[in-house]
Amino acid sequence: MSRQGEPEDLPQAVSVRRPDGEELPLLYDSPHSGRVYPEDFLPAAEMRLLLGGEDRFVDDLVIDAPSHGATLIKALFARTYIDPNRTADDLDPHLLPEDWAEETAPSVSSERGVGLIFRLIGDAVPIYDRLLSADEIRRRIDAYWRPYHAALEDEMARLTERFGEVLHINWHSMQPVGNALAPDPGRTRPDFVLGDLDGTSCDPALTRFVADHLSALGYSVGLNDPYKGALIVERYGKPEEGRHTLQIEINRALYMDHGTLDRTGGFAELKDDLSTFTDELAGFARARLG
Repeated sequence: MSRQGEPEDLPQAVSVRRPDGEELPLLYDSPHSGRVYPEDFLPAAEMRLLLGGEDRFVDDLVIDAPSHGATLIKALFARTYIDPNRTADDLDPHLLPEDWAEETAPSVSSERGVGLIFRLIGDAVPIYDRLLSADEIRRRIDAYWRPYHAALEDEMARLTERFGEVLHINWHSMQPVGNALAPDPGRTRPDFVLGDLDGTSCDPALTRFVADHLSALGYSVGLNDPYKGALIVERYGKPEEGRHTLQIEINRALYMDHGTLDRTGGFAELKDDLSTFTDELAGFARARLG
């Protein structure tokens, strides 16, 4: 069943909002802010831990992007159910049934318990008390993972064809300090971390612009540490084809209470700053068209 206003072929999977007015070669996506937990999830872990696995409220922080000429894509499903920022074969062998016959390629993320389908959450708490069935794994991939990537690829292709290039910002949030499942456990993080795969996923001018303008707004900015970018940056960042993808991680301490998982007073200020930033980025995109 699809949500009101959502395409019938993307049930509870993805939302795509294009600008009502001027359109620019600017694309935002938020793959981890989804809040739909499908009925067949059946986790054993507490819901509060699962909620902590969301990039909570990131979609709301950039919700006005279409008013600045950007297209906004966001996942509606929870990333702990299936993660669109992992390859479809990045399957944790500890979750697979004996009759799983398809090839797998577990990554370092799967080894940490956070592959395509999360096995662990928080400080290495198991999500399931069972193995998954082959049917439910395939359903998650076909009904959620594939539609998200189809929507993202369609918009990347459409904007690139129309404008000759697209500036794609892949939005995420991060814990203030790396936890047990992170690549940097125990380390304190800056306000923002930009990931461009060490300068290969986009024009370096885009990375410099974003870093400079976030810094000018008073924020500390890191680059490629601890996050360089995962599947989405790797798959869609092809600057030689006019596709420029940059990942942005937002420190949750700026806008969210770690204990209650609610918005803090900083949310409104950060949202206003990101609206200012998006307006500046729109100007950057417009100037490149000239």
